[in-house]
Amino acid sequence: MNSRRTFLAWTAAAPFLSRLSRPSLAARRFDPSFGTASEALRAIREGVISSRELLEHTLGRIRKYNPGINSFVTMNEEEATRRAREADDSLARGKNPGRLHGLPILVKDTFETAGLRTTAGAKPLENHIPKKDAAAVARLRAAGVLIVGKTNTPEFAGDTQTFNAIAGTTNNPWNVKRTPGGSTGGGAAALAAGFGFLELGSDIGGSIRTPAHFCGVYGHKSSLGIVPLEGHIPPSPGEPALPPDLGVAGPLARSARDLQLELETIAGPSRPDPTAFRWKLPSPRGARLRDYRIGFVLDDPFCPVTPEVREPLRGAVEALRKAGVDFEEGWPAGVNPGEMFGNYLVLLSASFAAHAEEEELETLRRLPPGPWGEYGKAWIEGKTMGHGRWLEESMKRLRARAVWQKYFETHDAFLMPDMFLPAFPHNQEKTFFERSFDTSLGRRPYGDLLRWISFANLTGCPATVAPVGRTKDGLPVGIQILGPYLEDATPIDIAGRMADVVGGFEPPPGY
Repeated sequence: MNSRRTFLAWTAAAPFLSRLSRPSLAARRFDPSFGTASEALRAIREGVISSRELLEHTLGRIRKYNPGINSFVTMNEEEATRRAREADDSLARGKNPGRLHGLPILVKDTFETAGLRTTAGAKPLENHIPKKDAAAVARLRAAGVLIVGKTNTPEFAGDTQTFNAIAGTTNNPWNVKRTPGGSTGGGAAALAAGFGFLELGSDIGGSIRTPAHFCGVYGHKSSLGIVPLEGHIPPSPGEPALPPDLGVAGPLARSARDLQLELETIAGPSRPDPTAFRWKLPSPRGARLRDYRIGFVLDDPFCPVTPEVREPLRGAVEALRKAGVDFEEGWPAGVNPGEMFGNYLVLLSASFAAHAEEEELETLRRLPPGPWGEYGKAWIEGKTMGHGRWLEESMKRLRARAVWQKYFETHDAFLMPDMFLPAFPHNQEKTFFERSFDTSLGRRPYGDLLRWISFANLTGCPATVAPVGRTKDGLPVGIQILGPYLEDATPIDIAGRMADVVGGFEPPPGY
């Protein structure tokens, strides 16, 4: 940082800094391109960098690198600059800053943002400008963030890749010929490339965790219902949010600590519930890795994992074992992965029933026998089943949650793959269940992408994805940490402590 920038930063925060002899070493070492949100906030508070300088640095990176990635649907430069100036002025006057004061962040384009276009990747919403913020966005704004822009998503967040007719295709910064995943793919790619410090995402089918795995960042699928979904699309703008049964909102970041920072900001009951209810994040069950008893399965006929993913996962488990983690391999008693996945798939398809077109159902009916046809059959069942069948499937879901909660009485977490393969080449032909791709284990149906992520969505349990290594081709690999229902801090804490043993986020080459 040149002397002029340093002088301006110190001058803007002079009243606050009068209580300090000098910035801490940690603050002075802050990396404005790939530092964590927590580090950025410390650097702002201690005057190493101003909010406006940090925003300008971030916008400069976006101008330079985003053309090759295409992370954004809509930028918010003018408002973010104004808010950055206000944040610096507030700090200079000695006002008590918000928890995320002056921090440049990203918001998935499925969350409504007052005065800022929100499309959910859907052509009918191409010019939709909401009048109010989604509940989670309002909480982030109240904490003092600067919203840099809205990140790209597939149409109505309905794919494990990120492309739509409005903003086009988002590329993975680790290899632009490959997908960053979906549906929070724009946000994960942006974080990996250093375009912001937090992302607000959502997850009904791995939409936070899959991009985290593909892009080498951290992602947290929160416990069902702890983060309000008011203002998320779908459902359509103006429609009340239904009580959640599978989908959640949650954070993505470049460190596990930042996941908790954002989660604590956005979680809690929404109106009118706060008149009677309060929410507090329970403390993690352990204070060090050796405090945890953890189960794991790294491969299974239920969804065979390719060797390029399995080997980094196994290396991470062995490193954790050497660090003192008490491990037990094998599925919990009562867990039948195939049955639980079938239960999830039918409920997932039911949640998308409102958007079903007869043409889509006819396409599913024409799928060939075998795995592709089985996926189509399950999807049709979910879209056409009556209320009685839905209640039956919901009871299965509650039994599945009970099985996992019983397991978590004696275990603290469960490790498994997030995906059976690393980020794959863009594959936008045909419809979701008609697609396939070749892997080192042979040809696989696209629907297999939903298998390993299904347990957390089905049961409502929290799940954190943490980077643990790379394939021989240099693509990121993440591990999924399933935790006890409502105890989100436990898998997040394990993810953070894992970084000390196996490493954490690393920037992709060339950025």
